[in-house]
This record gives sequence, structure tokens and C-alpha cells, in this order.
Amino acid sequence: MSEERTVRIDKWLWSIRAYKTRSLAADACKGNKITVGGMSVKPSREVKEGDIVTIKKPPVIYTFRVLAPLGSRVCAKDVHLYAENLTPEEELLKLTVKVMPTLARDRGTGRPTKKERREIDSLMDEFFDEDDQ
Repeated sequence: MSEERTVRIDKWLWSIRAYKTRSLAADACKGNKITVGGMSVKPSREVKEGDIVTIKKPPVIYTFRVLAPLGSRVCAKDVHLYAENLTPEEELLKLTVKVMPTLARDRGTGRPTKKERREIDSLMDEFFDEDDQ
């Protein structure tokens, strides 16, 4: 009978480069931002092959399947050997940056007047209202 290999969740998250440091991964576990199989976990929770790990990093909720327990950090190009990214496309689209309009003012014109400021605010409100629809 073969023994199933496991590794701590904080160490695995650090190893697959989900977090920059192991302590950040542990803090995420303590803050209920990491779930395994739908249950919040502590940093000491062991993960094994086949576990589904969900990571809440606003604005995106990432989902990974553990392909192999890993105790040491690997280079970014080898992460796919240890974790399968199951994150839905809609979640990844949340990472796209909205381009905010910029208003150019001639050099030396000084600060906007109260009337100009109101006009700028109304333009910005219109821009953000269009994005919500």
C-alpha cells in the first residue's frame, strides 16, 4: 500500500507562487481567504493530490486543483505541473483595467474654478454610470 504524500496548505500556496511569502499565505488562511473543498482552513491543514483550493484575492476568486503536493518553491514556468488553474474566465476578466478618461488643462491656467470642477465631476459621473450598465 502506497503512502499518500501531503504538504501544509501555506507551504503549497507559497510553492506555487500564489503568495510572495509563506507568512502571507498563512495570514490568508487565518483570515478565511483560503478554502479546501469549500471549508475554511488553518495554515497547518494538509493538502493532497486532487484537492480543490479556492483563494480569495479581491477582486478575483481563484480556484486550483492540487496536482502534486510540493514543499519547495518552483519556477513560474513549472507551476502547471503542481497546480491546475480552474478559475473561470469571468473571474479573470475582473483583472482587466478600466481606462479612466483624463482631462487635459493648459499649462499655467491654474486650478479649476468651482464651475469647471462641477463640469468635471458630471463628466466623471457619466463615465462611471456607463460602465455599470
